[in-house]
Amino acid sequence: MLIINPGSTSTKIAVFEDDKSIFERTIRHDVHELDEFPKLINQFPYRKDIILGVLDEEGINLSKFDSICARGGLLRPIEGGTYTINQAMIEDLKQGYNGEHASNLGGLIAYEIAQDLNISAYIVDPVVVDEMQDIARISGLEELPRKSIFHALNQKAVARKASEQLNKHYEDSRLIVCHMGGGITVGVHSFGKVIDVNNGLDGDGPFSPERAGTLPVGQLIDLCFSGQYTKDDLKKKVVGKGGLVDYLGTNDAIDVEQMMENDNSQAAKIYDAMAYQIAKEIGSQSVVINGQVDAIVLTGGLAYGKDFISKITKRVEWIADVLVFPGENEMEALAEGALRVLKQVEKPKEYEVFRKGL
Repeated sequence: MLIINPGSTSTKIAVFEDDKSIFERTIRHDVHELDEFPKLINQFPYRKDIILGVLDEEGINLSKFDSICARGGLLRPIEGGTYTINQAMIEDLKQGYNGEHASNLGGLIAYEIAQDLNISAYIVDPVVVDEMQDIARISGLEELPRKSIFHALNQKAVARKASEQLNKHYEDSRLIVCHMGGGITVGVHSFGKVIDVNNGLDGDGPFSPERAGTLPVGQLIDLCFSGQYTKDDLKKKVVGKGGLVDYLGTNDAIDVEQMMENDNSQAAKIYDAMAYQIAKEIGSQSVVINGQVDAIVLTGGLAYGKDFISKITKRVEWIADVLVFPGENEMEALAEGALRVLKQVEKPKEYEVFRKGL
């Protein structure tokens, strides 16, 4: 399987044989070259040609591939799973239906290469996975329903691994999964569905290395009308320049830990507060399934920090055992999603079915 995962200035590719990675490469793109494209979608042929060039240089025979799987983009809300890339999906990716993002290019590139090879192309658990129960959508203002936008790919992948560790099927488990990266999302996985989760894209939930998290609403409204900021300024302040960036001037947890080693009391206080807020979110999500939690799962880049994990674990281990799966492992998660379909463990889903009803 060829796996494709486009980012804003790079494209990760990998070749998997069954569940083993036999080749991986991160292709760094020249920012000046990317700037020449008027819209992100116009980068599609440029990135596709570079991917094919790298595979050719490595002597990888395209005719050996059984399928191609790509990171899913900002599509319409869909339930989790592995989806066949079809024309309906291609249309929405090209139009940027739910916004422009580099991951939109993944589906387009995978589809075109797969068409030339006459093999299947898939996406797995894009960020727009929406399995929320209706009660979780109610916010308090009818015009502002809560949305499901989260780290679905990694959350679903580690939820399956955690279930395996518990000698259960994912569809029989009740887990709280917390992805901790530049953004932080905490999802309630109940019998194979993420029935409640904070919107990590807009910064809802705990504050994170780059995001402000849930803020005091009245004070935020005052800030909006203070005349100090434009709308774009505030958007960036909440998502991108919030959290650790706002308090400590960095989004790198390693920098913060170094500050703490140098007896920086402010760094210690803010780091503790981030762990505190994550624990609070986990605790509040536990009531969604009446405290019947099989395990709490911590994942993402911040999960490499043993001290940070310890701070969270001390506050939540009374709810359930805490399992830790550091990192994002996106390439592996994409390969596993495609492999489940190729081995007929599950059937691929059709985007058109869900598109019609939304």
